[in-house]
Amino acid sequence: MFYLKWGFWGVFWIVLLAFLHYTLPDHDIVRITDTYERRIEPGDNALFWSNADTGDNTQSTGRDVFFIQSFLNDEQPMVYRNEDTGWGWPPYFKFDTSNLQAQASDAKMNASGETARWVDVLHYGWRNEFLSIYPNAVSITPVSGPDVRIIPWFNIIFLTVLAVLFWAIRARWKRFWRKREEWAEDEWNDGTA
Repeated sequence: MFYLKWGFWGVFWIVLLAFLHYTLPDHDIVRITDTYERRIEPGDNALFWSNADTGDNTQSTGRDVFFIQSFLNDEQPMVYRNEDTGWGWPPYFKFDTSNLQAQASDAKMNASGETARWVDVLHYGWRNEFLSIYPNAVSITPVSGPDVRIIPWFNIIFLTVLAVLFWAIRARWKRFWRKREEWAEDEWNDGTA
């Protein structure tokens, strides 16, 4: 029973942390090299794509998705998808996909050899080449260079509030069981005295 209990809590915390890691916003400092649109037919990885009903025909199996190709500071490629989240999960309420694509196209290096412009891409999600999963870009903000450090204030505040909430629930739960045990002990002692 001991291993089952700890196994359950281990799986619970791993799933919760993976969920938070996927849905909380993250910042990447990149230089955009290309933008394009591709027809997507989500299959087994449909969980990692936005809802098909966000401004599209819900009867259609495939849809056109914008992509943003970029390179990180260490010259590693990073590809983002650019889809509306609509009113669904995660709650980014993103409805400006075309505007964001225009910003990304403007930020990419031009053919005259102009120096690359560095941008901060706010996104959520994971990049996994094996499963063809792309993080969803939420916003693009120009920055002064590749060494800019962005402090994730939203994540810090959200995780602190979440930790305080878990602690408060756990403290009240333990207090409830302690009082219940004391009550049961008092009832037992009153009945045998």
